[in-house]
Parts: sequence; C-alpha cells; structure tokens
Amino acid sequence: MIALQARTLNALGLLGCSAVLIMAFGYQVYLGELPCPLCLLQRSAFAAAGIGFALSVRFGARPSHYGVVILSAVAGAGVSARQMALHVVPGTGGYGSTLVGLHFYTLALIAFVAMIVSVGVLLLSHEALRPEPRVGESGINAFGKGCLLLFLCVVLANAVSTAAECGASLCPDDPSRYEALDAWLQRLGMR
Repeated sequence: MIALQARTLNALGLLGCSAVLIMAFGYQVYLGELPCPLCLLQRSAFAAAGIGFALSVRFGARPSHYGVVILSAVAGAGVSARQMALHVVPGTGGYGSTLVGLHFYTLALIAFVAMIVSVGVLLLSHEALRPEPRVGESGINAFGKGCLLLFLCVVLANAVSTAAECGASLCPDDPSRYEALDAWLQRLGMR
C-alpha cells in the first residue's frame, strides 16, 4: 500500500465518522430527537476518532494517529455497550428511533468495532506508515480536503447544538428541549 492509498483510506474513515455524525444530527434536527448524555458521549468518541483520521489525512499516516482512533473507538464502544446494557432489561424499551431495525447505540457499537478492526488492518501494512515524499504544499488531494472541511463543519454543528441543549451544566437524562438556548432566549425576553 502506498502513502496515497493510505491517505485515501484515512479520508474514507474520516468521511465515515462524518456520515455517522450527520445521520445522528439529522435525526436530532429533523425528527426532534435530542441526544441523551450517553448519545453525546458516543458522538464525542466519533469526533475524537475522526481527529485521528484527520491527522493522518493532513500529516500522513502515523501510529500515534491510529492510536487516537483506536482509543476513541474503544471508549465509544464502552459507552455504546453501557447504553445497550441499560435497555436490555425487559420492559425498559429502547431509547430513540431505529435504523435498519437497530437503535443508534447498537449501530454505534458495530461501527466502533469495525473502526478498531479496520485501523488494526491498516497498522499491519508497513508501507502505509512509511514517510511520504514531499508533494506540493501538503500532499492532500481535493477529496481529502473536502473530507476535512466536512468533518470540521459537522463537529462544529454538533458542538453548537450540544451547547444549546446543555449549556455549561450537566445534560438532562431524558432531554425534551434545548435548555440552555431556552434559558438564553428567556433572558432576552424572547420567550
């Protein structure tokens, strides 16, 4: 595997993290499903894993970048498994909508495990970790730049919505409104 192929695979990993965050954000905005604290932690883990992929896209593949991805995915898998365990008890039901018959936290666990396995496979390729020759300014092609820009926008949108939902305090266990945004609008006399 040459360095350009490794960069492209990292850009695809970054695109995958962005797609997961876009899907969750879409359900939040269009269906009004506000994320619970465990959901927010899973989104944070996808964002952190995306940072590892982004570093590899921008600076080239390094074991430390893959370490960021793996540690983030392990943390996210732990949070996803915890949320699954909360809803395994009969009569508790699930939290939120489903996609292809599975709740988002179940799909998140599958995605985190797939991420760990795919990065492990990338780490097996010594060619992918070989230093790249200097190509132009940074060696990033248009696809990589587009993935980086999309990821940045998606993470910022999620950060703003989390701040609107929770503010500087703890997020509610079962959110029903954007508490910090509502409080701010009340102070301005708009609600």
